[in-house]
Amino acid sequence: MSNKSDSDIDLRNKIIAKPSMILDDQDVMRALIKANEKAMGANIIDIRGIAMDRLETRLDRLEDTHRSVIAAAYDNLSGTSQIQRAILRIMDALDFPTFIADLEGDVREILRVDRIALVFESRKKDATFLKAKLGNNDIIKIVPARFIDTYLTQGRNTPVRDVVLREVAERPSEIYDSSMALIQSEAALKLAFGPERLPGMLLLGAEDPRQFSQQQGTDLLTFFSGFFERAMRRWLA
Repeated sequence: MSNKSDSDIDLRNKIIAKPSMILDDQDVMRALIKANEKAMGANIIDIRGIAMDRLETRLDRLEDTHRSVIAAAYDNLSGTSQIQRAILRIMDALDFPTFIADLEGDVREILRVDRIALVFESRKKDATFLKAKLGNNDIIKIVPARFIDTYLTQGRNTPVRDVVLREVAERPSEIYDSSMALIQSEAALKLAFGPERLPGMLLLGAEDPRQFSQQQGTDLLTFFSGFFERAMRRWLA
């Protein structure tokens, strides 16, 4: 008996002892199916082979979906952790200057954005009060009344959303000064300060044009916005 025959016999015995080594290997099974099709001839349709191909396709799709679901769940968990950490940091401030410093520093880093702008609408008679109340800081922007709704809708006759994610298209000088020249995408969060006050807006800016887009969910930022506007009411009181 030749060495080749001995090798064949040895391989046969291994397969008989452990058939899963063949059945669990997709490449080997695919090769066996093709060999079987050739042996049957071109005029014979192998229904089992077709069924297996379809099952493999469905399995591949299921695996892709499974990976996508896991990735989405991980991103959501990571995003939730970011928002929670940012909220806790905001709650630490004992005075308004510290609040602004934390917003510009630690909170910005936790949220992984490059710039933050805190925008307040004001009528002429309120401007002096706001400047006295809020102080002089680069991230604080005071704009005319009705500016924020126009900015959020970009002047279109559409409903105003409380959270807008998009690439930066317009750069009004009231918000986009030289420090924000590199910002390519933004999350704009409309803030309500109470029935007797004009609205505000928290703008999170990123240099990455893909960091904020219309296809992303807004649930976490909506929650953060609700907390932030309540924190601001305390400082405006």
